[in-house]
Amino acid sequence: MCPYCPYNKVEYDKTLAKPYLKAILAEIKQYHNRLGRIEVPSIYVGGGTPTNLIDELGIIIEIIRDNFTVSGDLYIETTPSDINDESLVKLLRYGFSLISLGVQSFNEGYLKLIGRDYTAGILYPAISKVMSAGFKTVNVDLMFALPGQTIKEAISDIKRAIELGVDQITTYPLFTFPYSTVGKYLKLKSVKMPDIVTRRRMYKAIHDYCVVNGFRRVSVWGFKRGDLPRYSSVTRESYIGLGAGAASYLPGVFYFNTFSVSEYIKASLAQRLPVALKMEVSESMAMYYWLYWRFYDTYIPKRRLRELFGSRDKKIRRLLVLAKALGLCVQDEEHISLTERGAFWLHLMQNYFILNYINKVWSLAMKEPWPERVEI
Repeated sequence: MCPYCPYNKVEYDKTLAKPYLKAILAEIKQYHNRLGRIEVPSIYVGGGTPTNLIDELGIIIEIIRDNFTVSGDLYIETTPSDINDESLVKLLRYGFSLISLGVQSFNEGYLKLIGRDYTAGILYPAISKVMSAGFKTVNVDLMFALPGQTIKEAISDIKRAIELGVDQITTYPLFTFPYSTVGKYLKLKSVKMPDIVTRRRMYKAIHDYCVVNGFRRVSVWGFKRGDLPRYSSVTRESYIGLGAGAASYLPGVFYFNTFSVSEYIKASLAQRLPVALKMEVSESMAMYYWLYWRFYDTYIPKRRLRELFGSRDKKIRRLLVLAKALGLCVQDEEHISLTERGAFWLHLMQNYFILNYINKVWSLAMKEPWPERVEI
């Protein structure tokens, strides 16, 4: 498992696979009983590595389709070591049309440094297979500002991805959390958060290289070429999360399922929603939540902004005037768009503020299956 990944994950346990599948199917049925046959405009299946249980994944998608009206695309992420002819055929048969590969680097040394379980030699054939399989959009994840990495090496990774023909590139600096393997145990002592100067220089170099080579920025991290659909995971305005540790955001409420796989199974099979933590979301908070994710997209539709904020629009306008004066955004008749500089500083703000809240919640949720309260 990725030692730097902060998400809820456990090692594969064959004895848990069947009951976990049954629990997810039970959770789907509970939402159907409560909400009816609602429209589902997209499905995103995130990591770990969901293709570890690829046959079970097909059953989950089938049951979702049986209980809801799926009207849009299906997204999935996986790793290069999980790519083969059989897995690609199954993913396409299930209806997945957008796929993301967690490549991280084409450099053998950096793959070893961050604890990946594959070699650089498998990356080219894996990406080539995916590119020729027939997906609408192929995204690759790449990390930058790794310990000792130069700007030239970071750009080399971007160049190789572009040469392989990928549709979208998503770049991340290294994140570490106190409860992750890196943060808690420091087993990879050379893996540390990059300093701000290094991140600033690399982000600008990556941004400029992508733009010069025909890509446009579609999020703080992502660059895409052409008019193909954008691969995205977190920018939906509302969503239902399935599985242990999954989050859901619906009108007026945000909540997490229990992070414990065994407790999740018990709750779901007992016909209870496995919700461990819940936070009420006021109308005002929902508006600013929307605004935050539009900044993450790096553009804000003005018409939608006016519709949501109404009389509060003056406060937002003052904020945007300041942002424009600082060179963080530009405006036209329809949109407010972050500049490259604005995108970088938003990413930094996310690192130093938002991730701190995530750390507090997840740290406790990983220790206690049913926390009484988390103060953030």
